[in-house]
Amino acid sequence: MALNFEKYTYRVTWSEDDEEFVGLCSEFPSLSWLDTSSEETLKGIHSVVKECLDDMLQNGEEIPLPISLRNYSGKFMVRIPPEVHRHLALEAMEAGVSLNRIVSSKLAH
Repeated sequence: MALNFEKYTYRVTWSEDDEEFVGLCSEFPSLSWLDTSSEETLKGIHSVVKECLDDMLQNGEEIPLPISLRNYSGKFMVRIPPEVHRHLALEAMEAGVSLNRIVSSKLAH
């Protein structure tokens, strides 16, 4: 089974502590790659993830599904203090929209 390592979620950012770019993969939080250029850093983290996937396949380990291929329902539960709930409900009422619309709008920004 061939897996496309490029479907995973990557980030390249500057590390002041290391004075190099660091490459990360969201689906494999324990993996990273350091390099002096952002381009080489991306190539490096791609290589590490590909090697990891190959190793996991050989050992019969469960392969994480890329975030880009996961299905999300659009629903999740969050607990907030009652006074925040009251404030949001009032804000929604005054705006003439649902509580869900107010919260969704705030989360999107």
